Parts: sequence; structure tokens; C-alpha cells
Amino acid sequence: MYALVEIKGKQFKAQKGAVLKIDRIDQIKGESVDFEHVLLLREEDTVKVGTPYVTGASIKATVEDHGKDKKVLAQKFKKRKGYRRKQGHRQQYTLVRVDDIVSG
Repeated sequence: MYALVEIKGKQFKAQKGAVLKIDRIDQIKGESVDFEHVLLLREEDTVKVGTPYVTGASIKATVEDHGKDKKVLAQKFKKRKGYRRKQGHRQQYTLVRVDDIVSG
């Protein structure tokens, strides 16, 4: 059993026991979270596709940890003008463990 879930505008494949690396959410470590924007739900023989979301389906997860990714660099350059700009940032993320998939 797995589900495709939309979290903060991005789609993830959620299976029971899987750890998802999502954009940072404001939850305390160890707290439970529900995601209700389920796009597709596949059980053993049946597939439910939402229009746009599957009604009554949700994902129950637990916040494992917060962190920062590796540094991402963005550069601008214009030839023969002496123009060079370099900027970087570290994207923050949250690790969540999928506890249960509720089909509703």
C-alpha cells in the first residue's frame, strides 16, 4: 500500500515506515502530523485517483528531525563587463516518518 501525497506544493510517495525529506514545517521533533492532500491511493488490488484529492484519505506521520541541506550556489556572469555575482543558501528540511496511511 502506498500513496502519492502533496506537501507544500511538492509530491511525495509515502509508504508505511518510509522517511520523507520535506521542506521545513513548524512542528516540534516527535510531534505527529496529518497530511490530507492525497492525490493517489493504491491498495493491494485497487487504485483510487483523486479529483484533485482522494476524499477521506490522509497520511499520519511523526516528525523525526530538522536540518539543513548542502550549500547551493547561484552565480551570475556577464562577459567582458566585469560583472560577477555569487550567492548561496542552505535549504532547511524536515524528516518525517510515515506511521499510517488512512484510506477513509
